Amino acid sequence: MKKIALLISVFVALKSFSQIGGTKTYRFLDIPMTARAAALGGSNMSIWGDDVNLLHSNPSLLNNGMTKQVGFNYCNYVGDMNFFYLAYAHNLKQNGTAAISVQTYNYGNFDGYDELGQKTNTFKANDNCLNLNYAKPLADSMFNVGIALKTIISQYDVYKSFGNAIDFGVTFHNKKALTISLLVKNVGFIWKDYTTGREKEKLPQTVQLGISKKLVKAPFRLFLVYDQLLKWNLNYVSPIDTTGKSSQLNFSQTSQDSSSFQRFKVKAGKFGDNFMRHIVIGTEIVLSKNFNLRVAYNYRRQKEMTLPERRGFNALSFGFGFKVKRFALSYSFSKMAFPGSAHIFGLTYGW
Repeated sequence: MKKIALLISVFVALKSFSQIGGTKTYRFLDIPMTARAAALGGSNMSIWGDDVNLLHSNPSLLNNGMTKQVGFNYCNYVGDMNFFYLAYAHNLKQNGTAAISVQTYNYGNFDGYDELGQKTNTFKANDNCLNLNYAKPLADSMFNVGIALKTIISQYDVYKSFGNAIDFGVTFHNKKALTISLLVKNVGFIWKDYTTGREKEKLPQTVQLGISKKLVKAPFRLFLVYDQLLKWNLNYVSPIDTTGKSSQLNFSQTSQDSSSFQRFKVKAGKFGDNFMRHIVIGTEIVLSKNFNLRVAYNYRRQKEMTLPERRGFNALSFGFGFKVKRFALSYSFSKMAFPGSAHIFGLTYGW
């Protein structure tokens, strides 16, 4: 228990930043690259199991039940953007479990133009990340510790960037199907930025706390993820919001001359809105041993992706998982923006 307390203290001591749009680089690291994670609102960092794709959300979920599994996920993202994720895990017996994974994000081809509007060349843009994962139980306890070392390579035309980051997590799980995870993501450095003479960009760091529970004698596994554990204010002012509805200043202006009760309502509404921006909730409906449905709700995505004059279902995501012998098939659907949706297909094979 002393080791766990020390690990938690290290987590709390780390500095975290809000993920307001446009202040971070390598934002593709925030995109759920597996069908299971996407169906569960963007993260399944607190679900214990033998699916090798779980390690994408949390390296401390890596365990010997995933040994000799290969997982492949593909998505035709919004527009012509494509990405894939490939992972393989291997049991090291008494030394824990290791895995290697690769994620690639391809933005397609672009036509280049000079300052006079003359066409110059055609170029490509892509982001890549190689992950070395390792996890091991703490003695004979129900705690599992995992780490992922990320090597990040990004190129847009002639502009290149290179960096390293780590994910570090601790997961508790027991025989009553209760799982609790604490995770620090994307802590690292950018060794080479896209241009010279500029201040180094910041990585999309975050600290997450998650819990999941399979209900006794019920075909449900419920989960909750609290994102940005060390950063409270996640309010995002949309650049296309001309009504001022997303502005924090709007709250104070409307409450200056109002009654105490009205001011309380405004403050309570602001608190509730900000709190829900941290929360992702969902469920896996286990219809049988080999088939389940997945549904999740991401409030923050709803607030940031909805147009002021049009509301959609950006907060909802869903999918399913189906297993036949050594093969497992997964699918997810996410509404990322009003005109665009993301479909992710996953295939897993185990020797």
